[in-house]
Amino acid sequence: MKKPGEKPYRIAEALAFITIFYNVIEGVVSVWFGASDEVFSLFGFGLDSFVEVISGAGILHMVRRQISNRTAEPDRFERRALRITGGAFYTLAIGLTTTALVNIYQQNRPTTTLWGIIIALVSIVSMWFLIRAKVKVGTALGSPAILADAACTRVCLYLSLVLLAASAGYVLTGIGYFDSLGTLGIAVFSVKEGREAFRKAGGVSCGCTEKCGENS
Repeated sequence: MKKPGEKPYRIAEALAFITIFYNVIEGVVSVWFGASDEVFSLFGFGLDSFVEVISGAGILHMVRRQISNRTAEPDRFERRALRITGGAFYTLAIGLTTTALVNIYQQNRPTTTLWGIIIALVSIVSMWFLIRAKVKVGTALGSPAILADAACTRVCLYLSLVLLAASAGYVLTGIGYFDSLGTLGIAVFSVKEGREAFRKAGGVSCGCTEKCGENS
């Protein structure tokens, strides 16, 4: 079987950079508007983006290492980044769940969720393009790790859909519970992402998808 050249690895490296840069911008904007408008689903979405930056740093390191020696096993840096990511996701899930339950009890309502709709739509389009690009390069390289990263990006797409549903639901109905339900939905996905991060840190290369066996 012909081995892939260096170009697909460089593309994978560029995609990792783009993922990190995008999540930083998305995190800052989401946390800012989430806090100012008291939209906790948007605020939690932004915090999730910051955690994704840590995961993205691990993926970037992995791709750079594979460019030089093409080994598949994660090294100490990657495992540490994954464990930090996993712990951060679990902590985030606890905080979001607590916040959502308190808001439901106190019947708090956001000022506006318009920015949640805008950010969610931008994220859905961006994640869709990133997923396609990562799947293409991951398939070309025969890399379960990069394909798993594409699957994790797909989870980010699902998170964007949850944010869109919660934000649009509030705009259409004025019911504050939509924001709290969206916050709980993001907390559920955070738990799943945390679990997958710990699995990958333990040497399971398929994270964020149950179909990894097809790519092994």
